[in-house]
Amino acid sequence: MIGDVRDHLDSGWDLLVVMHPPCTRLCNSGVRWLRTAPPGRTLEEMWAELDAGAALFSDCWNAPVERVCVENPVMHRYARERIQNWAKPQTVQPWWFGDPAFKATGLYLRGLPPLVPTKKLMPPARGTDEHKAWSKVHRASPGPDRWKDRSRTYEGIAAAMAAQWSTVAARQMEAAE
Repeated sequence: MIGDVRDHLDSGWDLLVVMHPPCTRLCNSGVRWLRTAPPGRTLEEMWAELDAGAALFSDCWNAPVERVCVENPVMHRYARERIQNWAKPQTVQPWWFGDPAFKATGLYLRGLPPLVPTKKLMPPARGTDEHKAWSKVHRASPGPDRWKDRSRTYEGIAAAMAAQWSTVAARQMEAAE
């Protein structure tokens, strides 16, 4: 399907995993642009993008679907104030699922259990070259692809979602029959 996800939320889905509304204006790292707009942009544009992002998040979160996961980083208070019926997220790290990286990811879950770590790694000591490598998302240089690198979903987390939540959905559907 191609189009706005909101046009398809009433299509009889039993599981929405994983919705990724743009987090640029919702997350803590972007809150600074709500006080001082970046060059070439206005504060009105920044607040309008915040409102649009919060509306999309709300629509995904409140979709008429029994099991939903919306992924987003830690949100600032202005975003939380705009999102209808939000719940606190489960925060996971890629290294809990076998990927050598730091990137706190919020999973807003409705009708799904929290993910259980599958291949927990031992994080390297702070200040080491290995720790810096694991922190590449946070150390990414400015550039046209920075957003893509920072928004990546790690394979271990995706595999855990598929394995753990598909069986939950199947068991719940069987029990309802």
